[in-house]
Amino acid sequence: MKPGIWRCGEHAIELGRRTLVMGIVNVTPDSFSDGGLFQHPQDAVGHGARLVDEGADVVDVGGESTRPGSDPVPVEEELGRVLPVIEGILAARPGTPVSVDTRKAAVAKGALAAGASIVNDVSAGSDPEMFGVVRRTEAGMVLMHMKGDPKTMQVEPHYDDVVEEVREFLRERVEAAVFAGISAQRLCVDPGIGFGKDLGHNLELLRHLSAFEDLGATLMVGPSRKRFVRMLTGAEDPDALVEGTAAAVAWCAAQRVDVVRVHDVGQMVRVLKVVDAIVRGGA
Repeated sequence: MKPGIWRCGEHAIELGRRTLVMGIVNVTPDSFSDGGLFQHPQDAVGHGARLVDEGADVVDVGGESTRPGSDPVPVEEELGRVLPVIEGILAARPGTPVSVDTRKAAVAKGALAAGASIVNDVSAGSDPEMFGVVRRTEAGMVLMHMKGDPKTMQVEPHYDDVVEEVREFLRERVEAAVFAGISAQRLCVDPGIGFGKDLGHNLELLRHLSAFEDLGATLMVGPSRKRFVRMLTGAEDPDALVEGTAAAVAWCAAQRVDVVRVHDVGQMVRVLKVVDAIVRGGA
């Protein structure tokens, strides 16, 4: 049974009334759709503040690209990218839940000390120190499925049953996190659209999002500007991916996903107001 609250540090984020929005701030030179746009901390902070003003419930700050083929970033470089942005967003918009998008426990520890309250880990806690960092700080945590690593994940990914294999992986990671002392109310699962999946895999996961509802954790999906949207629409310019992303976001909301992770917050908030009114009522 899914929790009614996602507990993230001092934040108790209510679930169920509407679809929540996690807005993306990439402080990287090479992310797949907005790399280099917000490399300067001041630009990234301004962007994060705008996302809050547009309706983001959480702002997700990342200092290492996880696009297909990308290389890891050294810990100190990643910290140097994300810490001033996290601190700046919290100074500009106090009380905002901020997450750090990282696979490294050392980066998570620094980000949480700087005021972040969620660790968004695309490797689902593969760093052996990560669960301990999250437990000690009582942070929220996103456990995402990724087949392989960013460098190799899109090299002919294969599954016998993508939905069952991703579900079982996430079930095991939730179990491992709880065994490590993290409350299930602090956990969120993400099937990892685009991370070690081809077009067919992504569509199959989206068709069967209900398979992840009984893992005892908040459910998040990140379809924003992903390659599957490019393939289906034929669009290449990131700005031309808004409509395709909106279709995927609307589908996620109709399936009662708890959180969507997106770049284009203002547009997606407007989409969700309509879909949530239809699906969840309360308009």
